[in-house]
Amino acid sequence: MQHPPLMATALALVVPFTPSVQAQRKPDREALLEAAEQILHAVHAADRAELALLRNSRRDAQALAAVRRAIRELSAARKRVLHELDPSRPTDRRAEVQPAEVIEAAEPSAPAVDPQAVRQAIDRALKWLHARQDPDGKWDSDGFMKHDRGGRSDNPGNPVHDVGVTGLALLAFLGEGSTLRNGRYQETVKKAVAWLREQQGEDGVIGTTASHDFIYDHAIATYALCEAFGLSDYKMLRANAQRAINYLEHHRNPYACWRYQPRDNDNDSSVTSWCLKAYRSAADHDLKVNPQAFKIMAVFFDELTDPATGQLGYTKRGEPSSRHPGDHVARFPVEKGEALTAAGLSGRFLLGQKPATRPAMQLAAARLLAKLPDPKDPKSIDHYYWFHGTLGMAAIGGDSWQRWSRAVVDAILQAQETRGPAAGSWRGAGPWGEDGGRIYATALLASTLQVVERSLALRKK
Repeated sequence: MQHPPLMATALALVVPFTPSVQAQRKPDREALLEAAEQILHAVHAADRAELALLRNSRRDAQALAAVRRAIRELSAARKRVLHELDPSRPTDRRAEVQPAEVIEAAEPSAPAVDPQAVRQAIDRALKWLHARQDPDGKWDSDGFMKHDRGGRSDNPGNPVHDVGVTGLALLAFLGEGSTLRNGRYQETVKKAVAWLREQQGEDGVIGTTASHDFIYDHAIATYALCEAFGLSDYKMLRANAQRAINYLEHHRNPYACWRYQPRDNDNDSSVTSWCLKAYRSAADHDLKVNPQAFKIMAVFFDELTDPATGQLGYTKRGEPSSRHPGDHVARFPVEKGEALTAAGLSGRFLLGQKPATRPAMQLAAARLLAKLPDPKDPKSIDHYYWFHGTLGMAAIGGDSWQRWSRAVVDAILQAQETRGPAAGSWRGAGPWGEDGGRIYATALLASTLQVVERSLALRKK
C-alpha cells in the first residue's frame, strides 16, 4: 500500500519512541523530554494525515484505519513518557518554564488594574445597553438612538447585523451573571432570547441570509443562545440552540471549516473563531456537536499559523486581516494589530491546547505584547482585536497578562463616553466600528472588561 507522505511520516514515527524509552531502565529527563516533544510532532502529523485522507474523494479505508491506529499508539506512548517525568522534582529548569515565563523573562511587572474602575465602567455600559433594548428584545443597530433622552447619540451600525449585535449584547448581560431565571437583568435576557428565537427559521438559521457575511451574525447569536441555555438550565431553549448548531454543521465545509457561504470550500480564521466559540459552548452544555469538527479546526489553525512567528493568517498562512475596499486599509493598517493571531490564541485554548506543548501559542502571545492596545494611535484601535486578545492573554496569565490587561483597560476606560445620551457607551471605532456601530462596540468592550474582572476575582481568591 502506498501511503500519503504525511501518513507515512506518522507511521514511521510511531515505532521508534516507546521501545527506545522502554529500553532504558532509568531514562534521563532530557531524553524523556525529547521523546515527548517528538511524539507530539508525530501526533500532529498523523492528525493532518487523517484529515487529508478524509478529504480525499477516493478514501482508502485501510490507510485511514492505519493512521488512526497510529494516533492511538502515539497518544498512548506520549502518556507513558509523560508518566515517567516527575514535575515536582525537576532536574532541567527548561522543562518547568511556563509560556508566560518565557515571554516575561525580561519584562518589568505591570501596574495593577483598578477593580473598582473596571466595575464602574461595566455598570455604565450595561445600564446604557439596557436602556437601548427595543420592547421586542432586539438591539437596533442603526435605530438605537430612538431611546435617547436629552439629545441624540451617533454612530449607527448596519441594520443587517441586528442579530449579531443582539447576540453580543446578550452575551454581555449573561457575562454579568444574569440568566433566564435570575439576576439584575433577567428581563433583559429573557426579551433578547425571545427575539432571537423568533428570528430562527426551520433550517436553524437565526435571521436571514440576505447579507454576504450573515454567518457572523448567526454564529454569534448561536454562541449567545448556547450560553443562555446552559447558564440558565432552561430546557425549553435546547431545541433552538441545537438547531442553530446543526445549521453551523450544515454550513461547514466538508472536512474543513467556515466562511461566508455554506459548503463552498472557502474557509477563513475569523468566521471559524466565532463558530468555535459556539461549538465549545454547545459541547460544554451537553448539546450535540460533531467531535471531528474540533480536530479539523485544530488542524486548520496549524495550517494557517506561521511556525516561526506564531502569526495566524486569514485564509492562508501569512495573509493579513481583511479590510473593506477603498481607503479602509489606509485608515486601519493591518500591521497595527494582531486580531487574527489573537483569535487563534484564544481559540487554541478552547480546543484544549496548552502553550507548554504548543510553541505557536507562546509566539502568538509575544506578538500581542509587541502590539498592546494604544488609544493614542487611532489607526491601531480595533475592538475585535482587544476582545480576542483579552481572552487569549487572560488564559496565558502571569506578568504577560498583567501587561496586556493594564493596557487594554486603560484604552477602554479612556474611550468610554461620559456625557450626553451616549454616556456609558463606546463609539464603534476601528475597522469594524462602522459595520457594528455603537451597540457592537459597547457590548464587545463590556464583555472584554468582564474577562478582566473575572481574572481579578480569581487572583484575589
